[in-house]
Amino acid sequence: MKPFSQRLWESVAPIWERTHQHPFVTGLGDGTLPVESFKFYMKQDYVYLIEYAKMFALGSTKAYDLETSARFAGLQEATLNGEMALHRQYAERFGISREELEATEPSFVMLAYTSYMLKVAHQGSLAELVSALLPCTWSYWEIGKLLAKVDGAMDHPLYGDWVRMYSSDEFGQLAIWLIEVIDQLAEGKNEQELARLEEHFLITSKMELLFWDMAYRQEMWP
Repeated sequence: MKPFSQRLWESVAPIWERTHQHPFVTGLGDGTLPVESFKFYMKQDYVYLIEYAKMFALGSTKAYDLETSARFAGLQEATLNGEMALHRQYAERFGISREELEATEPSFVMLAYTSYMLKVAHQGSLAELVSALLPCTWSYWEIGKLLAKVDGAMDHPLYGDWVRMYSSDEFGQLAIWLIEVIDQLAEGKNEQELARLEEHFLITSKMELLFWDMAYRQEMWP
């Protein structure tokens, strides 16, 4: 029997293909992305990370064993004190101060996306929580690897660091771990339970696509 993650991969393929072809993503690779769109993205992603870190905290609470609980707790700490610090440093290169990041008003898509994830995390099982947060990490790794193959993308003066970060083995290991976790948690579940996990995964994958589109358009509200 194939692992559950393979089922998720196959179900999300059309959505991820649209994501990979989105002008924001392709623009990161060929350097044509408007700087103002990237700056809008940086600010929205900053407030997104604050909410995303809460998913790891809830994962630590819902974990069934100490090792998994510790790993989720470590991911929350790394997000809040590591990734967000790098985010602030990167934003400074684009003229975005920490104060401006902190004062960012969340867009409709950001609010809808994180509200859905947190609802699943609070109301559902650990497996549901992981299925809702996984598309962010997994799809970013896929995008990073894809863009790393574009000639000159990793050396671009503005977007090269972004491509190197999300195509890195270190980031890939996080995605792999979460994929392994969802496969373990899916074992022994009936079809109704698996379908619910797949639904969360598909919904947040669609929200990822909407996030890229929102940033490209610099759209606060539809």
